[in-house]
Amino acid sequence: MAKKHFKSGFVAIVGRPNVGKSTLMNHVIGQKIAIMSDKPQTTRNKIHGVYTTEDTQIVFLDTPGIHKRQSKLGDYMNQTAFNTLGEVETVLFLIDAAEGLGGGDRFIAEQLKQVKTPVILVLNKIDRIEPESLLPLIEQYRKLYDFAEIVPISAKMGNNVNTLLEQIQKYLPEGPQYYPDDQITDHPEQFVIAELVREKILHMTREEVPHSIAVMIEDMKVQDNGVVHIMAVIFVERDSQKGIIIGKQGAMLKEVGKQARQDIQNLLGSKIFLELWVKVKKDWRNQERVLRDLGFHRDA
Repeated sequence: MAKKHFKSGFVAIVGRPNVGKSTLMNHVIGQKIAIMSDKPQTTRNKIHGVYTTEDTQIVFLDTPGIHKRQSKLGDYMNQTAFNTLGEVETVLFLIDAAEGLGGGDRFIAEQLKQVKTPVILVLNKIDRIEPESLLPLIEQYRKLYDFAEIVPISAKMGNNVNTLLEQIQKYLPEGPQYYPDDQITDHPEQFVIAELVREKILHMTREEVPHSIAVMIEDMKVQDNGVVHIMAVIFVERDSQKGIIIGKQGAMLKEVGKQARQDIQNLLGSKIFLELWVKVKKDWRNQERVLRDLGFHRDA
C-alpha cells in the first residue's frame, strides 16, 4: 500500500572532478557504493544511490566530474553528466570551498542556465577553510547563478549534511517509493565490485596509471562451501602499466586484492575468493567497441 504524503525524486550531483561528490553520496547512503580517490575524474558512470526514510526517498545520481575532454571516454563522461540534468527534480552543484571559484565552476554554471531544475549550491570541504572566508565565497558564487538554496557542508566529516537533506526534501514532489527500504543502489553487485577494485588501484598507483585502467568482472559464482568466487580483469593501455599494477613479484596486485577483498566482503556479507588478472588493451579509452564492452553506453 502506498504511503500517504510520501515524497520522492531524483537528485543529480554535479561539479568539477575531485570536489567530493562520491564522498557525499556514500555518507548519505551509509555504505560505500561510489569509489573515492584524491585523483580527479574517478567516477565514470552515473551511480544511483538510494536514501530512504519513513516519508521520503531520494535517488542520487553521482555523475562524472565535468572536465576538459581528452578522449572518447572523457566525452562520454561529460555527456553523461549533462544529460542527467534533465532527468531530475533537483541539482546539487558541489564545489570545493578550499579551492574557491575557478574556470571549471564558471563553465558548469553556464551549462546549468539551460535547465529549469532548481539548483542547490553545496559548498563542500568547509572543514578546510577559515569561517570568515565562507561568506565572501558565497557572494562570488551568487553572481554566477540564481541558486534555489546555498548550503555549506563537509561531506567527509558529515557537517551540515542533514540540513542539506532537509533542503532537498523541500523540492521533491509527492510520489511513489521507487525502491525497497533496504536497497541502496540500482547498480548490479558486479558493477560495484569492479569499482571497489578500481578504487584500490587508484589509491596505490602512480600518476600515469589511474585513468588508463578499467575493471571488468568476468565470472562470479557461489561455491558449494558458500564462498563467492570472483574473477576480475584489470585492463590497462600499456605493458609498462601492467608491470606497475602487478608489481615486483606480484606484490602490488596482491595488495590490491587484499584491500578490495575486505570492502567486497562487507558489501556481499559473505566470504569471497578474489582472482585478479591484468591485461593490456591498447588505447581502450578511444575505442567505441571496448567502451561498450566495459559498460560505457553513450546516452541518446
